[in-house]
Amino acid sequence: MTKQELFERLRTILQDTFDVPSEKIHLEARLYEDLDVDSIDAVDMIVQLRPLLGKRLQPDAFKSVRTLHDVVETVYGLLNDPTT
Repeated sequence: MTKQELFERLRTILQDTFDVPSEKIHLEARLYEDLDVDSIDAVDMIVQLRPLLGKRLQPDAFKSVRTLHDVVETVYGLLNDPTT
């Protein structure tokens, strides 16, 4: 899965699950400040990514995530880490 595909999947989750308008969704968007995604919502977002990725994602990996770009980079890194 490419970074662009991950971003598009996140866009769909944000629009469908959290009713975030598409114009607010861009890589630099801050989860809490710009998109109103709180910590509970972020966990829900991770849970929704899990089946798509075929791996269990640990919430600890997302502690320093602040923007959509951070989410994409973290998930992409986990996908390409042979130890996960």
